[in-house]
Amino acid sequence: MAYRNAAQLYGQNRVMTSTPGELTLMLYEGAIKFCNKAIEAVENKNFQEAHNNITKVENIIVEFQATLDRKYPVSKDFDVIYDYIYRRLIEANMHKDIEVLNDVLNELRDLRDNWKIIMQRAGASR
Repeated sequence: MAYRNAAQLYGQNRVMTSTPGELTLMLYEGAIKFCNKAIEAVENKNFQEAHNNITKVENIIVEFQATLDRKYPVSKDFDVIYDYIYRRLIEANMHKDIEVLNDVLNELRDLRDNWKIIMQRAGASR
C-alpha cells in the first residue's frame, strides 16, 4: 500500500513539474499504452476491458483537440488527424477490430515520435 501511494505521489509530482511539451508526450505515451491494452483485451475476448481502454484513448484525443491553439495554421492539420483517429477509435470500439486498433496505434506512434523530434529540436535551439 505504501509503495502504491509513493508511486501515485511520484506520478502527480511528475505531472505538476512537467513542461507543456513533456505533458503532451506523456499523453501520447498514455494513448499508446491504452491502445495496446485494448488490442490485448480484444485478443482475449475481454470486450468490456477493450471498451474501457479505447474510451481512454478517445478521451486523450478529445483533450488534444480541445487544447489546439487555433491561431496557428498547423492546428487545422492536427485537428484533421485527431478527428480521423477519433473516428477510427469509434469504429474499432463498435466492432472490436484489432486491425483498426493497430492502424490507430501506428498513427499514435508516429505522432509521438514526431513530437519527440520537435522537442529535441526545440531544446537544441535554446
